[in-house]
Amino acid sequence: MKIHEYQAKELLAAEGAAIPRGVVANAVAQAQRAFDDFGGKPVVLKAQVHAGGRGKGHFKDSGKTFGGVKYVTTREDVGTVAEVMFNYPLVTKQTGDQGQRVSKVLVQVAADIEREIYLGMVLDRTLGVPVMMACAEGGVEIEEVAARAPEKILKAAVEPSAGLQPFQSRRLAYELGFKGGQVPAAEKIMHALSKVFLGKDCSLAEVNPLVVTPGGEVLALDAKMNFDDNALFRHPDVRAMRDEAEEDPGELRAARANLNFIRLSGNIGCLVNGAGLAMSTMDIIKYHGGEPANFLDVGGGVTAEGAIEAFRIILQDAKVKSILVNIFGGIAKCDLIAEALVKAGREVGFKVPVVVRLEGTNVDKAREILASVRGELPMIQTAANLTEAAQKAVAAVR
Repeated sequence: MKIHEYQAKELLAAEGAAIPRGVVANAVAQAQRAFDDFGGKPVVLKAQVHAGGRGKGHFKDSGKTFGGVKYVTTREDVGTVAEVMFNYPLVTKQTGDQGQRVSKVLVQVAADIEREIYLGMVLDRTLGVPVMMACAEGGVEIEEVAARAPEKILKAAVEPSAGLQPFQSRRLAYELGFKGGQVPAAEKIMHALSKVFLGKDCSLAEVNPLVVTPGGEVLALDAKMNFDDNALFRHPDVRAMRDEAEEDPGELRAARANLNFIRLSGNIGCLVNGAGLAMSTMDIIKYHGGEPANFLDVGGGVTAEGAIEAFRIILQDAKVKSILVNIFGGIAKCDLIAEALVKAGREVGFKVPVVVRLEGTNVDKAREILASVRGELPMIQTAANLTEAAQKAVAAVR
């Protein structure tokens, strides 16, 4: 689960991190009122969307050249910029060409910036523990720095039961070039980030940039956090921050049906049981020249109702031109999937070819079920193996 920047900053501030003054606006008039409340000081308007690269983006069909982060100095400009942000979709590298509608704008007092630093915390799967990462080159995508100069990324492994230790944060602060009173201020933000990451079951927590002002003040200027969905039951306060308007409707619908679904950009729908098998299915579609439209793992204990809902979700995507069903029957028996296929075909209606590959428990019975409805549901095709299934699904699109 993702949250907005302003929410991430609230969590950091609750742990003692210094953040700039800011107000969340839902309308142009609120943005201008925030500007007035700040005494007419320069502000930065920041579109609140669950997508990175906001500053480098653009507002589709607006005729304006600025992106989702804009420095403004007058009340009139606040109104002009906010009007665009609220009325045109923001397009970034992560939103796709359709863009993302903006319903909230953070009006933040602009900070004079002398230095920008990156600070983040993730799970290091090699070490098996979280690591605090830092880089003196902040304000840019950390992936760019990692590819260009990996030696510039500093790391400190954090024992979850003990948390970030003072000697670790102090060492990072000195290595990042903080001096004098900046050191304890930077350490305080590091410890706040660590406490939120460990205490709220984050999968990612970033401050980018962490800035130093000409007066020596250290501020968390921007923040990003993702959370482990499986741990949300422990954090009702975090769950309450969820903004479903920012999420894919199909993915939300799938979650309610206990299906693992991620929308992709291709045109071949996938319905598979097991995450590893789903990944292999997407790989073989790509190998034969196709593009998967989704990752969909119905799980080992899928019911007929769950399988039917999976078909409904896949078929909602207008880009889908064929569907590949790849089931290895174990807990989810092949005949159950076959019966669900038939029921889905009758209830939902298959307007695109559905290529079915079944193996495992009760596969013979499943094939008999599919064979018996061949005349009634001509869009259903069977395949003897996965290679044949992928070839048929790709050919159907072409």
